[in-house]
Amino acid sequence: MRNATITGWGKCMPPATLTNDDIATFLDTDDEWITSRTGIRERRISHLSLEEMGALAAHRALACADLAPDALDLIVFGTCSFDQQVPNSASGVQKRIGAVNAGAMDVNTACTSYLYGLTSAAAMISQGVVNNALVIGGELISPLMDWTDRGVAVLFGDGCAATVLQATDRNEGLRASKLGCYGEVREILLVHGMGQRYANRGWYNGDTQWVFEGQEIFKRAVVGMSQACQDVLEQCGMGPDDVDLVVPHQANLRIIEAVIKRSGLSMDRCFVNVQRYGNMSAATVPVALVEALEEGRIKPGANILLTGFGGGLTWSAQLLRWGERVTPLHETHIEMPPCEQTALQMVEGYLAAKRGSGESAPE
Repeated sequence: MRNATITGWGKCMPPATLTNDDIATFLDTDDEWITSRTGIRERRISHLSLEEMGALAAHRALACADLAPDALDLIVFGTCSFDQQVPNSASGVQKRIGAVNAGAMDVNTACTSYLYGLTSAAAMISQGVVNNALVIGGELISPLMDWTDRGVAVLFGDGCAATVLQATDRNEGLRASKLGCYGEVREILLVHGMGQRYANRGWYNGDTQWVFEGQEIFKRAVVGMSQACQDVLEQCGMGPDDVDLVVPHQANLRIIEAVIKRSGLSMDRCFVNVQRYGNMSAATVPVALVEALEEGRIKPGANILLTGFGGGLTWSAQLLRWGERVTPLHETHIEMPPCEQTALQMVEGYLAAKRGSGESAPE
């Protein structure tokens, strides 16, 4: 049987850190208020473009797998914060890393974009369409954030990670997937100011208004993620006790805890880094997966359960059986360009540039 297994992994986390105390300098909030409600203590603000982050994460993942860029058949970039929509972000990474033989496509399901991309690339490998794929999950949210809105400004951060998927006949790799969407309530998580419907309406890029109905999102997220987890385990004839590690979307610590409890899983076998990075949307799961490997939380042959939810409201779960290798084969010599500003300085720049559109959001 032809399977798709992860052989390479790498992340790109900008060094500039925005703490809760930093946010309290321009919003009516404090560290205790944010931490008690979300579990988030800090997040990263990127001085790089999204494609630059994606390319660096890609170089690190390819070095980890000892795979040359021109051996890639496909690049999938999962994101909702494109540098530009035409051409797509995946083609930008293709050019930057020299993956001249790779097809390139973007996937936008908001926070589940990496997970949907992983399932898509694995299906293509299983069907023999491609042999080697690069799946990226990344977001550059800070320029698009409404930094005057405490309800969302404390939640999000920037980051990126990538994984290499390769064909194998071994009993490992992506074993099951479940994808879903609560489209009937898609308006409860909505960003006004992003997209064609705002063109020529007095909006400019970055001048956004966020609709974020927290309690309703919480309920839908917990139900969708826990049901998806149950579905993929049942597909493989497994139960919660067979899961060695859960790597969930890092949106909010309370959501993670509720999903784990409802699914009959254990927090002791759940990887959490939301306190360091906040909600990086499509980047949260791949970054957490990379850090779980770095911290020795993933062992050869481990059963890894991934799950997430995002705007749409999309939700999913994926079950992986890890291969034999849990350490990189090589490291890239390519380094991140230096950051000349603090995170707070960059955010203060976004605040200074922000101006009201003077128009109501389209119906």
